[in-house]
Amino acid sequence: MLTHPNPDPVAFSLGPVNVHWYGIMYLVAFAQFVMLGRVRIKQSHVAAKGWTREHIDDMLFFGVLGVIIGGRLGEVFFYGFSYYMSHPLEIFAVWKGGMSFHGGFIGVLIAMSLWARKARFNLADVYDFIAPLVPLGYAAGRLGNFINHELPGRIASPDLPWAMIWPGVNYPVHPSPIYQALVDGLLVFVILWIYASKARPRLAVGALYVTLYGCTRFFTEYFRTPDYEVSILGMTVSAGQMLSLPMILGGMVLLLISYKFNKPRSQK
Repeated sequence: MLTHPNPDPVAFSLGPVNVHWYGIMYLVAFAQFVMLGRVRIKQSHVAAKGWTREHIDDMLFFGVLGVIIGGRLGEVFFYGFSYYMSHPLEIFAVWKGGMSFHGGFIGVLIAMSLWARKARFNLADVYDFIAPLVPLGYAAGRLGNFINHELPGRIASPDLPWAMIWPGVNYPVHPSPIYQALVDGLLVFVILWIYASKARPRLAVGALYVTLYGCTRFFTEYFRTPDYEVSILGMTVSAGQMLSLPMILGGMVLLLISYKFNKPRSQK
């Protein structure tokens, strides 16, 4: 059995300003987006659509706004509405953690639609381009949760080698942020990167990401202490699972539509 290292959430200070590890993880996420994007534009089927480094840098600004605004508003409305209404100033304390992936996902969808209109890109092509760049950024965010000792897992058997004593919890738990970083993040990245390395029907890459993330998140939620639970068709699911169900269903429908009505350029 392990013990959470419980590091100081503050990485370092610059005078009166504290720089938190949680914020650094978001910078890591944005940096890997740029680096992977520059690798991706060298793939022949991606380069054929006119992607450049300038597009990536320009898109990043919109993406950052979508992640931060959407992620925070998702946390407020999906998980802690009554608390934040009673403590409205806490809405702006993003350095303390508390960012909803599903809210950030919606925020990025909106931000990318605005960027696509500005850059005169097909929106489906934009979603296909950015999808493989998202999972590792998500994993970095989950590491930030772990450092902040947020999102403790459900109770675990003390015989489980990686069961962990969590700060403020008196029994061993599953280290759920690590599970989600590895499964929802790293595993989804590997599958999606391989899939996206060849020409696919328009919107297929984006749809596959939505489907994969929804499925993996639904699974890893079984190891995470739920923020709250609801009953759907007689089945009790956590808040994260409830929000993932539309992603699974929507992603599968979009994937079917993509293969039915679109073909990769090489097949046309």
